[in-house]
Amino acid sequence: MIALLKGVHIAALSLWCAGLIALPIILQVYGRREEVRTQAGFSEFRLLVHAAYTRVVTPAAVVAISAGTGLIFAAEVRETWLMAKLLAVVGMVLVHAWLGHLAVRAAEHRGSYRMPPALIALPASLLCMGAVLYLVLAKPDFQPMIDALPHDFRVPQGRSIPSDLVPI
Repeated sequence: MIALLKGVHIAALSLWCAGLIALPIILQVYGRREEVRTQAGFSEFRLLVHAAYTRVVTPAAVVAISAGTGLIFAAEVRETWLMAKLLAVVGMVLVHAWLGHLAVRAAEHRGSYRMPPALIALPASLLCMGAVLYLVLAKPDFQPMIDALPHDFRVPQGRSIPSDLVPI
């Protein structure tokens, strides 16, 4: 079961990462071409970006995150490097969402909207992907850094929210 989950996770993650690299290039380079200035070229560009984002990249992200979550529970991994990896995955999700926003803006506001350069997403994606790859392969030990934190940061303080303030 774990081997199947790992295989699905790696395949979906590879597709998601490829999409996070390809989408900024498509938005930046293909979106600025002369052919896109015609109605037929713009329609083709819009359909390409929409199909890539909604039918390939987003489902791959959902499958990668779902399989990864299943792996966490199946393999019972609770290491500190995993928490750092999940933080890098959050960065990938934020880049993914921003690219979706740019795709919608590019489709709705042809010529009337000055879109920020989509290639800004490329270094952010590569940084997050590199961090995920490093953390998964190296599995660094963060315990010395955690031990260096002040005592109050490492130990529960025994405080909780009063029950009358918690919404039901």
